[in-house]
Amino acid sequence: MSIASVSTTAVSGETGILPRRLNEFKVLEGHTVTDDFHSPLPHEYISEKDLPPSWDWRNVSGHSFLTHSLNQHIPQYCGSCWAHGALSALADRIKIARNAVGDDINLSIQWVLNCGGGVAGSCWGGSHSGVYEFIKAQGFVPYDTCMPYLACSNDSDEGFCSAVDTSCSKHNVCRTCSTFSSMGGTCTEIDIFPNATVAEHGTYSLLSWNRVHKIKAEIYARGPVAAGINANPLLDYKGGVIKDGGFVDMLIDHIVSIVGWSVDEDGDEYWIVRNSWGQYWGEMGFLRIQTGRNLLGIESSVAWATPGQFTVSDNFPCGEGGGGCGGDESNTNGPHVTQFYKDPSSDVEAVKRSLRDGLRVVL
Repeated sequence: MSIASVSTTAVSGETGILPRRLNEFKVLEGHTVTDDFHSPLPHEYISEKDLPPSWDWRNVSGHSFLTHSLNQHIPQYCGSCWAHGALSALADRIKIARNAVGDDINLSIQWVLNCGGGVAGSCWGGSHSGVYEFIKAQGFVPYDTCMPYLACSNDSDEGFCSAVDTSCSKHNVCRTCSTFSSMGGTCTEIDIFPNATVAEHGTYSLLSWNRVHKIKAEIYARGPVAAGINANPLLDYKGGVIKDGGFVDMLIDHIVSIVGWSVDEDGDEYWIVRNSWGQYWGEMGFLRIQTGRNLLGIESSVAWATPGQFTVSDNFPCGEGGGGCGGDESNTNGPHVTQFYKDPSSDVEAVKRSLRDGLRVVL
């Protein structure tokens, strides 16, 4: 039987001597606000019986609403799963809000590593909810074309990190370089740049009553969520649905994102989970795990955020070298264009119609 056909039992590879794993889930002292929202939560207007038997943001009527998958461990090891899980879920929600129109918007994980050390985390660990608090407090997160992922933070000397400046300076928020320095080129900070904001954020915990309904309604109405998990049993995961009763209520040490759910041939419901270990791992970077039992701790710490606004202009007004942005009089393209997020709770009837018709409608 091929790995691709296995759905009832998870498959592991051969186990050898493994290095000691870092607990990458850490709540820092500066992270004090886990819930900051006023909009109704999706489970308040979507009943459990009205949710579809399966939902997968990778394939909605033949279209994927997910941004691209990443590997947190290159160019060198960095325990930044918390940033990958949180920002991929937020970026996916932006793509959903745009109805998958236009280029993907990917958010800068490296900027969070550069600047979010006191609240969100570093290469030595952090928290998904801390990312959302940090972005809301800062008022923005740049797109990753401003500051691509280096897998470094100022407390890491892994690989080339000791030779890289990861301080929270304007230079390390958004910059570009004009050409080789031997040809007179320079690297310049960019003051006006594409970015997104967080409007609201919150959490669902193991203590949440009917937590599976709440998580599913959240995913269906607004998009993927970030979730804690115990990663030790996943090191050799090759595919299939994880159902092992020995994995119930494990302590979390890793952050992933949940992008949907479905039912296997035995009638068991499972979460569809995206990891940040690359597409060579698992099921093209994904795993499946049975719902309702808190296996590997997957339902014990779920965080979500809704975007506030995000830059969508097809022609952002900066020159290749970083000049001519926004207020420069020589710029003829006008100011950058932003799109505002519309929460599904603003039109509950539209959500209910989509459930009845079996056709998910983006507001």
